[in-house]
Amino acid sequence: MPKETIETLVSELVHEEDWRRMRATAACVTGGPKAVDALARAACSGSPALKIEVAGMLARIKDPKGGIPLVGMLKDEPSDEHHVWVTAIVGVIPNAVQPLADMLSHPEPASRQAAAAMLEHLLDPRCADALVDAMADPSIQEIAIRTLKKLGAIRDRIDQAFNLLRDVEGAIEREEARMATVIDLLGVGRPSVEILIEYLRDDDWVVREASADLLGKIGDVRAVDPLMERLQVDPDTGVKEYALKSLGLIGDPRPAELYVEAIPIRPLRVFAMEALAKVKDVQVLRPHAELFERLKTDRDGLVSYSAGIISDKLAALEGAQAIPGEGKDDE
Repeated sequence: MPKETIETLVSELVHEEDWRRMRATAACVTGGPKAVDALARAACSGSPALKIEVAGMLARIKDPKGGIPLVGMLKDEPSDEHHVWVTAIVGVIPNAVQPLADMLSHPEPASRQAAAAMLEHLLDPRCADALVDAMADPSIQEIAIRTLKKLGAIRDRIDQAFNLLRDVEGAIEREEARMATVIDLLGVGRPSVEILIEYLRDDDWVVREASADLLGKIGDVRAVDPLMERLQVDPDTGVKEYALKSLGLIGDPRPAELYVEAIPIRPLRVFAMEALAKVKDVQVLRPHAELFERLKTDRDGLVSYSAGIISDKLAALEGAQAIPGEGKDDE
């Protein structure tokens, strides 16, 4: 039988049979970019029941591309029920910020208020200009002012913490201060991401290290490209180490080739292998299968251990893909 398309599987998220819904869920969770694209299309054209399931699935997957269709659902379905569930999940999708900022000029007051409420939840500095403009709107003026005050407080806290860190002298003292700064700022969470990305280019290496460390612990995909840049161009090995560690914690497949390139570099090889072992999309590692097999016998136990994990994942992937290939028509 021909293999069913991802669009068909997405449509079965609301199928009356349990096994079909379970199969659809598994396909969406493991389907990668194709599944996200299919979910985004269903968010625009599916039935009301399917849209609800799609919204929950996009929030579960947490792919940045899911933010825009979720905000689109909020515009298209202005009922209180839709506001409740979209508001509850859109906060986990970082690229929802710009569509929400645009929604502050929506002709319907209810939509403007919903967008303002979500922007207050996201607390992303990128919405500041839109919130300033929105202060002239009586229906959202209060929430716009409140959100801007919160954003200002976050900026002040991070600036103050890093200014204090720069003033510390001595290698041991600086490392202790760096760890204390990370612990202090970690509680700010996602609202600090854009500001921390700015600090990745600070003149002081210890500030760059702290920023890279925090971004990995927060785990927001917005940090992937800036951390990749640090891994490629930063003059400080310590910053590169934290960039590698943090990219590994995020698990995005985009830096995989950079990890492979870092394996021969002695101070980075263990971190590179650990990051490779954490890549969620195992497909991108297939071209290097022979390398990982060789590294299973590496003298460094941490390197060989990570290589073994990767090789096992690749073997499991090959086995899973071989099953459909066996599919001859039943006689």
